[in-house]
Amino acid sequence: MALPQFSQPALSSRELWNLDLIRRHDLSGPRYTSYPTAAQFRDDVEESAWRSAMAQSNARGKPLSLYVHIPFCSTICYYCACNKIVTANRARASAYLDYLYREIELQAALVDTDRPVHQLHWGGGTPTFISDAEMRQLMAVLRRHFTLVDDECGEYSIELHPGELPPDRLWLLRELGFNRLSMGIQDFDPRVQQAVNRFNSLEQVQELVDVARRAQFRSLSMDLIYGLPHQSARSFQQTLDAVIALRPERLSVFNYAHMPNLFKTQRQIDAETLPAPEEKLAILEQSIEQLLHAGYVYIGMDHFALPEDALARAAAAGDLHRNFQGYATHGNCDLLGFGISAINAIGDSHFQNHKSLAPYVADLERKALPLAKWVSLSREDHLRRAVINALICHFAVDFATLESEYSVDFQRHFSAELQALAPLEKDGLLSVDDRGIQVLPAGRLLIRRICMVFDAYQQQGREEAAAPRFSRII
Repeated sequence: MALPQFSQPALSSRELWNLDLIRRHDLSGPRYTSYPTAAQFRDDVEESAWRSAMAQSNARGKPLSLYVHIPFCSTICYYCACNKIVTANRARASAYLDYLYREIELQAALVDTDRPVHQLHWGGGTPTFISDAEMRQLMAVLRRHFTLVDDECGEYSIELHPGELPPDRLWLLRELGFNRLSMGIQDFDPRVQQAVNRFNSLEQVQELVDVARRAQFRSLSMDLIYGLPHQSARSFQQTLDAVIALRPERLSVFNYAHMPNLFKTQRQIDAETLPAPEEKLAILEQSIEQLLHAGYVYIGMDHFALPEDALARAAAAGDLHRNFQGYATHGNCDLLGFGISAINAIGDSHFQNHKSLAPYVADLERKALPLAKWVSLSREDHLRRAVINALICHFAVDFATLESEYSVDFQRHFSAELQALAPLEKDGLLSVDDRGIQVLPAGRLLIRRICMVFDAYQQQGREEAAAPRFSRII
């Protein structure tokens, strides 16, 4: 077995889809945008730990990735599990931005700002909730404190709600330096939109796409959700046909996890209207077949891209990465996050801000960073993170590479994990030999299940009978 195998022939839906294996291995588990996951963050954080981590980060000198969380939405989407503030009062954003600027200044004061910013992402909420003048000011503040790069070097993206954005505003976003757009489509079916209180027509999206092409955005990403009320394989096929005709460079097809006990807004959804498990699987199988037939490449974990897009090229070249925003083309970065709930991944530590506005503001009023939780990564955490990232980005683990980097005998160190993989290997999800692990086509949709074997925290908590914190794999 040659490892790692990055550039492989295009897979068919028949190779990826095995209903029996999916039913057998469809557990609840993390999405692994980080390891350790946010569930392992502790609340004993002190600013001195952040300062120490930042000093370590500066010494290593990696490029930077900046994330800005703008939590405001004018209306509520019932399925949403994001950290948001629903309000029609646009003035609330102005006060929030004042505190956001304070946080940016506090962090930047201890950052080697000569380090280039290879990634920038504004998320939410709905980042375009703020006015044109506020967007200009926010970008000016970021440029004043950090070294933003030119259009060819960086990937600068922003999330938008296509039902609420006048197309002409895209010219402003392009002028500010954004070169990628992420649109939350979810579903075009009017009945589904009514049930989840999320409205955007095909005509609105088509107009945005037309302007985005004229404005020369490098990449368009569209998000869809399967498992919403009133969806069926037939209705979702129509939505996906319309989206494919728009030809976005990237597409995500996310599983809706109905967890009203954790997310209050989901209580607005009538569980009786959700598609049955069999129908939900039929929607996903059909979507995979449609997208592969249309020429999209399966990147992994809900994500597809056109072969010429940077994400697909990175996957083919073995340069794909994963961070708190998902799959990324620039992964060798330290992450600085600003705003409520935002996460820093610097040095050997992860830090998360307060999720609520009141404590966030209170800390900044006393000129302290608004830190709520953190986790410090051990050497074992780093090793396991490397294994999980290799699986989730490359579908392969090369023992020699990790043995060289971490000075371990992989098969001895992970003897229990390799034994736990044996049933998965027997089921045809992967193959293991003396050189490494190769995920087989039938295992790609179940990659989270494979990663969970190497998650020490998942193994420690298997006996706990607490309510599930994670969505199901499929």
